[in-house]
Amino acid sequence: MKTLSIFTALLLLSLGHVSGQSKNTNSMDRKIKMEKISSKTFTTFQVAQDVEMYRVSFPNQYHMRVVGHLFISKNLDKNKKHAAIVVGHPMGAVKEQSADVYASKLAERGFATLAVDLSFWGESDGVPKNAILPDLYSESFNAAVDFLGTRPFIDRDNIGVLGVCGSGGFVVSAAKIDPRMKAIATVSMYDMGAVTRNGYGKARSVEERKELIAKAAEQRYEEFNSGKQIYMNYLPVDLPKDADPVTAMYWDFYRTKRGIHIPSGRTLETTQNRTLVGEMKFNNFYPFNDIETISPRPMLFIAGDKAHSLEFSQEAYKLAAEPKELYLVKDANHTDLYDNVTGKAPFDKLESFFKKYLK
Repeated sequence: MKTLSIFTALLLLSLGHVSGQSKNTNSMDRKIKMEKISSKTFTTFQVAQDVEMYRVSFPNQYHMRVVGHLFISKNLDKNKKHAAIVVGHPMGAVKEQSADVYASKLAERGFATLAVDLSFWGESDGVPKNAILPDLYSESFNAAVDFLGTRPFIDRDNIGVLGVCGSGGFVVSAAKIDPRMKAIATVSMYDMGAVTRNGYGKARSVEERKELIAKAAEQRYEEFNSGKQIYMNYLPVDLPKDADPVTAMYWDFYRTKRGIHIPSGRTLETTQNRTLVGEMKFNNFYPFNDIETISPRPMLFIAGDKAHSLEFSQEAYKLAAEPKELYLVKDANHTDLYDNVTGKAPFDKLESFFKKYLK
């Protein structure tokens, strides 16, 4: 009986400990952090003198902090409520690469804008870095709406979202289950699920897909035993003379001062590279399934008419319900729309779209 009594006491103590842990872990850290910062340290985008920039952080539903840059015009009356736009970066990038370009430029045009680092990327929480979790990427946008919709100067009934490249698919995924997103736009969209399953132009066969999945599954043993993940290097440091056009296009952005955020040292190795094991998780990502349920909220799909990724915007447009629009930028490739502020980035089109639907 004495042994049983000791066992029972230890069991009760352990149950109490677990219960206490559950209570603590279910309590979300709701602290909102917001500090004004200077844009002069950033090399991949420029902010107009009449726009203020803030570094903000806030929790998502999984107790992870999402970090972003909030842009507000100095002329914006904070005693009134205004429309806002959440902006997401390309897949494998960070907010300083393209997302901040769009957020800062749209702030010049009167919107409050928030460029975010997706969970597991940039400054946002998530370990290991560069992990592939599409649902949590989408949750980053839902959490951004939580943040914006609780700011006193934001009209929570007029919040839009904009996704660049891979974030295009993630904002579609997020919008399907979040009617607070009143207008949805994408630029150079990638469907990361489709490109992983089928390759570009649906050139990858089912058998080839199965071979990659099998290779990744075997690689899990190696990673489990070593405790180290095996990262793929997407782009060489030096561009080969025989590089294909798509590789050369990405190299020109991610391997040059154009796309590298110098002060933070966020080179390709700390952003773009991912593991094959992680990459295979995209095989289960179908952002365009039920895309028609977003209607009657409007959708705008923007792509370069020379972009290798145009097929994804075309597919989304075909499946979406009205109101919808497919807008092509003449003589533009995929990354032309990342940061070409002198003519190809479609700021005018985005301004007219959001001003029409975000009152």
